[in-house]
Amino acid sequence: MEYLQQLVREWYEYQGYFVREDVWVGLEADGSYECDLAVVGFHPTRRHVVHVEPSFDLLSWEDREQHFQTKFDAARKYLHRILGAEPHLHIEYVALIVSSARPHAHTIGGGRILLLCDLIAEIVQHLGRLDIASAVVPDQWGLIRTLQFVTEYRERLAPLLALSTRESSALRYSGQG
Repeated sequence: MEYLQQLVREWYEYQGYFVREDVWVGLEADGSYECDLAVVGFHPTRRHVVHVEPSFDLLSWEDREQHFQTKFDAARKYLHRILGAEPHLHIEYVALIVSSARPHAHTIGGGRILLLCDLIAEIVQHLGRLDIASAVVPDQWGLIRTLQFVTEYRERLAPLLALSTRESSALRYSGQG
């Protein structure tokens, strides 16, 4: 999950959000916590808060639903207190998942589903509008910067990506992959 969490953190920081990772909430009497929130971002001028829970899991849909419900319920309970935010501040809850067994589902556990491919598409679309010579992504966001270079060199990379896709498909169909 480190990769997904890092990608989310970088993307929101790049957009001007203040981001915290692994926010432990709900201090219990024994010193433990109710749960941790993977990524929480606050954009000061937009007054927007986003809570993203990335997951590579292979759980059943019902177990995923419960997992995200637990995380988002805890966020609803504690984030306003943590942020010192007014009660009417809107918090967006996002479940970032690699793939969905239910392709037409839009929500899970009280949050919006965002597929990894859609997040990458959003990032690439934004980066594709930038002139790399004058708007290179700073080093501190290495994953976003890598996507910027891939976007910049997409015409040269496309044949290689198409070739690797055909090769992996051939391996799968031959029973070797």
